[in-house]
Amino acid sequence: MGRPLPHEPRPVIRAASGTRIAVCGQAPGTRVHASGQPFTDPSGVRLRDWMGVDEATFYDTSRISVVPMGFCFPGQDAKGGDLPPRRECAPAWHDDVFRALPDLKLVLAVGLYAHAYHLPQWRRRSLTERVAAFREIMAQTNPVVVPLPHPSWRNNAWIRKYPWFSADLLPVLRARVAAALEG
Repeated sequence: MGRPLPHEPRPVIRAASGTRIAVCGQAPGTRVHASGQPFTDPSGVRLRDWMGVDEATFYDTSRISVVPMGFCFPGQDAKGGDLPPRRECAPAWHDDVFRALPDLKLVLAVGLYAHAYHLPQWRRRSLTERVAAFREIMAQTNPVVVPLPHPSWRNNAWIRKYPWFSADLLPVLRARVAAALEG
């Protein structure tokens, strides 16, 4: 068990048993902690664009669940950046949450912490190697897992460095999201 949170806990999770898509990110940041709604920041705008969905669809829990690796904002480090998700959260809650989502067809593993949980067999590979192997990973997982980098502005250089991400992965992601939402 880690040190107490530097603020009152405010878990941010949106899930419903009939959901066919789960977005699994890191942990709420300061804006999300304040709003109580996941991805209410520029990274959410980018993520919805990657998925090809509008806000109404993204926030419709009958269609898309959002299950971060840490449910509560973990606080900030000395430089003002968000701390990683708390280590005790995922082991305490995630297996139960995913058992309660039996209709999942697609899991978007957003960032390193979600990759570690949803793709433990790929743990020794770099983020770039995991994302580049998206087709192989999708073929090996059920529900289908799509490994993604975090949609933060901090990853702009990574996205520019690997144009295959936008050219190859994003069209596949959008098609899979659309198919899962349809049926």
